[in-house]
Amino acid sequence: MDGQHRDHGDVVAASARAALVREIDASGAFDADPVWREAFAAVPRHLFVPAYYAGVVGGYERRSADDPDPAARERWLRGAYEDTPLAIRLSDGELLSSSSQPSLMALMLAGLDVRDGHDVLEIGTGSGYNAALLAHRLGDDDLVTTVDLDPELTASARRHLDAAGHHPVVVTGDGARGVPERAPFDRVIATCALPSLPRAWLAQCRPGARIVAPFATGLVALTVRDAGRAEGRFLHTPAYFVPLRGAGRSRQEQPDLDGLPAAARGSDLFRFLLALTAGVLEPREAYEVWEREGRPRRERYGLTADAEGDRAWLDDPRGPYVWPVPS
Repeated sequence: MDGQHRDHGDVVAASARAALVREIDASGAFDADPVWREAFAAVPRHLFVPAYYAGVVGGYERRSADDPDPAARERWLRGAYEDTPLAIRLSDGELLSSSSQPSLMALMLAGLDVRDGHDVLEIGTGSGYNAALLAHRLGDDDLVTTVDLDPELTASARRHLDAAGHHPVVVTGDGARGVPERAPFDRVIATCALPSLPRAWLAQCRPGARIVAPFATGLVALTVRDAGRAEGRFLHTPAYFVPLRGAGRSRQEQPDLDGLPAAARGSDLFRFLLALTAGVLEPREAYEVWEREGRPRRERYGLTADAEGDRAWLDDPRGPYVWPVPS
């Protein structure tokens, strides 16, 4: 890219990044911890997605910084700053890794309640963008450890991070096992959906640590009591992430909703309850709970992980609505 094109690209990137920050700000995602506004304004997302697949009708369209067409390169650059997830790894049409929606990333990071000096573990390196945001916020790359199962992803993430001037510790390994050699951690953030809470994470956390992770189409924020127990509630937002790979993870079957009212079948909140109680409640039983309890929002649900297993609950971990999470 010659100097003129590079200068134009820099202007487009700066303008698009500023617009993205305004959009995230307007969504309220920064409200819980406004310090993240500056991190998103400073870290250039386009350096982490030199090529990605944008969702289009019928599939995906590949966009790249190396496209010979200037108009196509500009579409790539502007697309990198849209508030949308970007697919960065596909296999036979299946999404293996993505750069998450920036406003959702901001909400998760704000919910993580990071403080200066915290040691943070990220599960699911992806493009490296989230690790860069954490490194920028903490002002010390060595406080950030990020792990991913895919060696190609970790290699590319290291390149992206280097281009952005950050050098957190990038580990290739099974995120479900954590990174014991870098423990203990004050904060753990996962960018992949969990079927259950890996106990290795608890053992690698300091007492009082916080874990924010996608679970059952939501985001749970857990406080670690000790190496054997964590508990917390869900955040208000829906969240759909690529499943955690490794450590024998498996997919769940979609429930049959035939016979349920349209209001339930079309409700994201009802589907959240279904996902949370999969394998425990039949759809009709879940529907009866949902109606009886006034169609509860996500914040009323919580999760407990201890020696007895994982348990999801509504309102009170010792109340009438407690459901074991299948291991």
